[in-house]
Amino acid sequence: MKSLLNKPFFSIFLRILFLLPHIFNLSFMLAFAEQIPPTTSLFGNNTEAEALLKWKASLDNQSQSLLSSWAGISPCINWTGITCDNSGSVTNLSLAGFGLRGTLYDFNFSSFPTLFILDIGNNSLLGTIPHEIGKLRSLFAISLAQNNLTGLIPSSVGNLTNLSILILWGNKLSGSIPREIRFLESLNELDLSSNVLTGRIPYSIGNLTNLSILVLWGNKLSGSIPREIGFLESLNELDLASNVLTGRIPYSIGNLKNLLALHLHQNQLSGPIPSSMGNMTMLTDVSLFQNSLTGAIPSSVGNLRNLSILYFWSNRLSGSIPQEIGLLGSLNKLDLSENVLTGGIPSSIGNMTMLTLLSLTRNNLSGRVPLEIGQLGSLVDLRLFENKLHGPLPLEMNNLTHLNILYLGNNKFMGQLPLELFKGGVLVNFSAPYNYFSGSIPKVLKNCTSLYRVRLEWNQLTGNVSEVFGVYPHLDYIDLSYNHFYGELSSKWGGCRDMTSLKISNNNISGEIPPELGKATQLHLIDLSSNQLEGTIPRELGGLKLLYKLTLNDNHLSGVIPPDIKMLSELETLDLASNNLSGLIPKQLGECSKLLLLNLSGNKFTESIPLEIGFLHSLQDLDLSCNFLTREIPRQLGQLQRLETLNVSHNMLSGLIPSTFNDMLSLTTVDISSNKLQGPIPDTKAFHNASFESLRDNMGICGKASGLKPCNLPESSKAVKRRSNKVMILIVPSLLGCFLLVFAVIGALFILFKRARKRKAEPENEQDRNIFSILGHDGKKLYENIVEATEEFNSNYCIGEGGYGTVYKAVMPAEQVVSVKKLHQSQTDNLPDFKAFEKEVCVLANIRHRNIVKMYGFCSHAKHSFLVYEFIERGSLRKIITSEEQAIEFDWIKRLNVVKGVAGALSYLHHSCCPPIIHRDITSNNILLDLEYEAHVSDFGTSRLLMPDSSNWTAFAGLFGYTAPELAYTMKVTEKCDVYSFGVVTMEVMIGRHPGDLISTLLSPDSSSSSSMPPIAQHTLLKDVLDQRISLPRTGAAEGVVHMMKIAIACLHPNPQSRPTMEKISLELTTKWPPLPKDFCTIILGDLF
Repeated sequence: MKSLLNKPFFSIFLRILFLLPHIFNLSFMLAFAEQIPPTTSLFGNNTEAEALLKWKASLDNQSQSLLSSWAGISPCINWTGITCDNSGSVTNLSLAGFGLRGTLYDFNFSSFPTLFILDIGNNSLLGTIPHEIGKLRSLFAISLAQNNLTGLIPSSVGNLTNLSILILWGNKLSGSIPREIRFLESLNELDLSSNVLTGRIPYSIGNLTNLSILVLWGNKLSGSIPREIGFLESLNELDLASNVLTGRIPYSIGNLKNLLALHLHQNQLSGPIPSSMGNMTMLTDVSLFQNSLTGAIPSSVGNLRNLSILYFWSNRLSGSIPQEIGLLGSLNKLDLSENVLTGGIPSSIGNMTMLTLLSLTRNNLSGRVPLEIGQLGSLVDLRLFENKLHGPLPLEMNNLTHLNILYLGNNKFMGQLPLELFKGGVLVNFSAPYNYFSGSIPKVLKNCTSLYRVRLEWNQLTGNVSEVFGVYPHLDYIDLSYNHFYGELSSKWGGCRDMTSLKISNNNISGEIPPELGKATQLHLIDLSSNQLEGTIPRELGGLKLLYKLTLNDNHLSGVIPPDIKMLSELETLDLASNNLSGLIPKQLGECSKLLLLNLSGNKFTESIPLEIGFLHSLQDLDLSCNFLTREIPRQLGQLQRLETLNVSHNMLSGLIPSTFNDMLSLTTVDISSNKLQGPIPDTKAFHNASFESLRDNMGICGKASGLKPCNLPESSKAVKRRSNKVMILIVPSLLGCFLLVFAVIGALFILFKRARKRKAEPENEQDRNIFSILGHDGKKLYENIVEATEEFNSNYCIGEGGYGTVYKAVMPAEQVVSVKKLHQSQTDNLPDFKAFEKEVCVLANIRHRNIVKMYGFCSHAKHSFLVYEFIERGSLRKIITSEEQAIEFDWIKRLNVVKGVAGALSYLHHSCCPPIIHRDITSNNILLDLEYEAHVSDFGTSRLLMPDSSNWTAFAGLFGYTAPELAYTMKVTEKCDVYSFGVVTMEVMIGRHPGDLISTLLSPDSSSSSSMPPIAQHTLLKDVLDQRISLPRTGAAEGVVHMMKIAIACLHPNPQSRPTMEKISLELTTKWPPLPKDFCTIILGDLF
């Protein structure tokens, strides 16, 4: 429904209908041409033949072979695509879809004075449209559609005054629509769609009063729709969709009383829908979706009795749905979703008995579903989710036996589902989550084998799951979580071979997990948590090779974890907490290399923690608490460089905490309480900041943490120290004399050495610059490999450029791909202390965080100096946002996750690194996204390590538009500069472009105090500033968007001290989003302050 094509089938049907007279006319002409006696072709025009052969010769070889019949002196003798008149002159050149490749530059237009039809569409023609095309004065129809033509539409088309059909769609034509088009007063069809035309629609378009088809969709036309469009009273089709048109729909559009199809969707039109639209009584198709239209739906829409399609979705329409809409008895599809409509669903809707689609989602509609909805017996798709509808569903809905899609979620419905709602047996998608439905599910659902997706979570439904649900061969997704279902899981679930997600958490399911579930080999996710399941975990689950999430926590499962768990190579989440599992933690878990979360807490596991857990290098959360684990913590756990949360509390672990924990720089939360550990705690921020509750009840741990004793020397060591002091009193004077003599000798040698070194300083300095420091590699060899892989840094391998250097992509001999940032010569020449720079880069190369691009090291040579980074596939955040196609795929959930990732990375740099690292150059260009849209902060080779009290720099790396305002008058750079840049990037992600203008308006001097707020914040809706290329965020994402916009504004505070820290921001973004203060569509920018 919402993937409506710019050229829907209905529109194409209309196009054929409109062109029938032309088709008959052309057919007559072609038939007439075929009746020309063969002898007349002998008098063919030699000039035309020569011109055609010259053009043929300019095409590529394959194209020339396709025109092999073009030979001889007369084009009228069996030349493919050529038709002549009685005098032997070419009147028709039709080569559409021949696969020709070439240009029109060698086509001599002046040689064809009688050419009537030129149709060379659907080929591969390149280049521009020559100006000489204006010499075809007899031309009636021209089609150059579906080629690769570029450049401007030549103004000389204005000379083609006999032209009736001009079709140029599906090219790459640019520039504006030429004003000379006003001279084409005979024009009946004008199609310039699917190009890159810019500028305004010319007012002179109103001169073309014979137009019946005007199609300009899929360009970049701007400005308002000219009111002169109302002069085109012969129009049957008007399609201006998918441009950047602004302003109001002109009232004069109501003059188009012959119009059948009106497509203005996917623009930036504002203001009300003109009531004059009610005069366009011939309309059958109206599409105004994805604009910014406001006001009420005019009651005059009830005059459009011939309407078949009415799409008003994704605007800002308000008020109630007019009762007059029930007069549209021919309506087939009605979509009013994603507006701010209020009131109830009018009962008159039952009069639209031809409806197959009714979508009212994401509005503020209230009241009950009217009984009359049961009269819509043709309905196939009914969508009412995300409103404020309440009460039970009317029993009359049992009549909707043709429903394929039924969406009722996020309302306040209650009571039972109508018992015969599914008797049609054709339901595909059934979604009714987040309501108050109760009672059992109708038994007829069991036989509805067409089901593909089922969502019933967060209701109060009951019933035996083994009796209510059957085998669904096409089922992809089912979520029954947070209800009151009971009974045992049927083995029949294994028959759902296409199922990818099975969620039945937080119910009262009992019995065992059926082994047959292992036959549903497409499963990606299983969530059976918080039930009453018993028995063992079936080993057959190891056959689910695509499974990435398995949550069975809070049940009564017993036995051991089957070793077959190692076969789940895609597993990212394994939660078996709060069961009765026992035995050893299987070492095979170490083979699940993609694990991000492992929670085995609250079980009865014994013996030691397997060292193989340390092989889970992607692990972020590890919880082994509340078991009976013994012995020492394996030192291999220190290899978990990405671990953020560690809980091994309430076990019987003993010994020292491994020294390898000092390398766990990503660790933020730790709990080792209630064990038998002893000795010093690791010297990391996670342990230093840990509460006493998370460290207490051990055998004697010490260190710098709340409630712990410092690690002092033992008493025996103090006694030895006192005895040593007495001996030292005797020894020191003797040693002192020896040292003085040695120093004198060293001083003399030093003077001689300095003189000798001075003579050799120049060659040695050159040698010092040949430094290779790539962690874990032969630096010199890698230097040679990189130079070879980039062909001496050839521009063909360039993937980006910044102020400090140029970035190249290098494929190494072992097929490893890396990013190489070659520093500008000016940067390396000006380094005051190259050794210090080397040390700094080595520190940066040891940074480990899942949201920070890994630096492998650097190579510095007299010829080249460059930094080597991990290669991130999808490229920069800016690239994603500025690409129309990629931005549409970049949905709200992905955007929220990206911002959370960046916050986590900066929090780590500011608060987990010692000394703190200030990035200095946080921009959307320096945030890279991998294939999973996970954020990776990049460009650390050009940042500086700083202590908070030594931050005065004479140069700043930040890009204009992202730098904090205080840098205009001071060069003191702190972490709060990164916070400001983070706020800019966050806002950029939310609104889909750089927010410079919005920031300057919101944070003007008049709005810097809490007592004053700029007018834009008081009157602008949040939804209007968000990225308009994607639909508004749904419940769940909407709360996140609001919260992140609040954080972004806080980060942009003019006073650096008033900005939050990245640690606080990261913590806020990892907790549950706060509920919305009011309906999302009514939130204004002022609510974010």
